Amino acid sequence: MSTAHDVSRREAIAQYRLVGEPSEPDLQGLVELAATVCGVPTAVINIIDDRMQHQVAAVGIQAASCAREDSMCAAVISTPGRVVVPDARLDARFAQNAFVTGEIAFTRFYASSPLITPAGVAIGTLCVFDTEVGELSDASSRALDLLAHQVIDVLELRRVQRDLIESNEQLEHFAVQVSHDLRNPLTALAGFLELAADSPEMVDAPRAAQSLARAEAAAGRMTSMVTDLLDFARMGGARPHITQVDVAETVDAVLEDLDGAVVSAGAEVTVDTSTQVRADDTLLRVLLQNLIANAVKFTVAADRVPRIVISVETLPDGWRVNVDDNGDAVSEDQRERVFEPMQRGHGAEVQGIGIGLATCRRIVEAHHGSIGLDESPAGGTRAWFVLPAAA
Repeated sequence: MSTAHDVSRREAIAQYRLVGEPSEPDLQGLVELAATVCGVPTAVINIIDDRMQHQVAAVGIQAASCAREDSMCAAVISTPGRVVVPDARLDARFAQNAFVTGEIAFTRFYASSPLITPAGVAIGTLCVFDTEVGELSDASSRALDLLAHQVIDVLELRRVQRDLIESNEQLEHFAVQVSHDLRNPLTALAGFLELAADSPEMVDAPRAAQSLARAEAAAGRMTSMVTDLLDFARMGGARPHITQVDVAETVDAVLEDLDGAVVSAGAEVTVDTSTQVRADDTLLRVLLQNLIANAVKFTVAADRVPRIVISVETLPDGWRVNVDDNGDAVSEDQRERVFEPMQRGHGAEVQGIGIGLATCRRIVEAHHGSIGLDESPAGGTRAWFVLPAAA
């Protein structure tokens, strides 16, 4: 019959998803180190639930599972603490154990340190053993305890990493669903507003026509906000597919997408060189689209005709891409803050919710690069990002 301790242990083990999975390379490295520092041929990470002992990493033997009744570690896990037994035949806890009597093995020397979770639950042991009688020095005993702590650190890191991945997937699914649910009524609203604005009655009602135009613009901004939020959520779980990408060709594709905004602003956008970089084609396009769109709209907000220059510098270990504008420079104390979600820099009256640069940072970090803002040689803002060659 399972005790309360067994139930807690089973739940803690389930969080780590160890049983039945391939051995983690980091855990394998720790058991090899344990065997070396303790001077024995065999070391094992044992995970013990209410029925079985599971060897999730081992050196000196083939990792396997056995009944809890046959486990030497199960005999001491109820009172966690380091255990050192020079000769298991002379210890009442182990003398009749199948791993000692020869039924399974001929263990003589045995030592273990408990694996205790941050919540205080003992889920197993890091144990070392030998078929010869032996001893464990004070230094080796402390090392065994330290390595047991490292095992838990590895398990916690894997758990947190897995939780983050799952959280990002849930966030993206939520964002897609919300985006779909919001876009449909927004599209319908914009359609009805357009019909109303084009109706003959509006000719004789200029104030109503003006109000409808403002409502149409508001619906358009809301649609843009929904799209931006969806892009930002999706970037959280982005895994770049790295290929050779031509920056000039990517900018040409971006300008096709931004044609309306670029033409209406009378903007001039040039690329000073055609350079191949290593990046995800789709993500690089989103990145450059955000930076060029920002450069255009904030230069217009500064009452200037936009002159945007994209340049690429080849570095010893990658590339630095610059997007320079001739608007107002972002003040030095704002250059880091504007990369946070929902933060705005200069030109707070410009349309947007402050999500574009946050998305840009996520894309660049997914490439293991860096991004920032400086003052442009043209007097405006220089947005730059570095892509490593070994992305």
